[in-house]
Amino acid sequence: MTDLNEQTDQRLSDLEIKASYAEDLLDQLNLTIYRQQEQIDNLLRVVTDLRKQLPEAGAPGSGQGAVDERPPHY
Repeated sequence: MTDLNEQTDQRLSDLEIKASYAEDLLDQLNLTIYRQQEQIDNLLRVVTDLRKQLPEAGAPGSGQGAVDERPPHY
């Protein structure tokens, strides 16, 4: 019976360790997602500022953009 209790205690201890690692990993992933969202927000602000600097490039019906132009070697 003592052997069974020791095995149960060991298994419980192993599960607690795994849960601790999983919780730490979850915290790290949450922080990574938070930082990525901050980067996305900053990039969106930069894109918005760039669009304000070049309003003709983003306006619909503004003619051919640089993407539609063919290089001179065609």
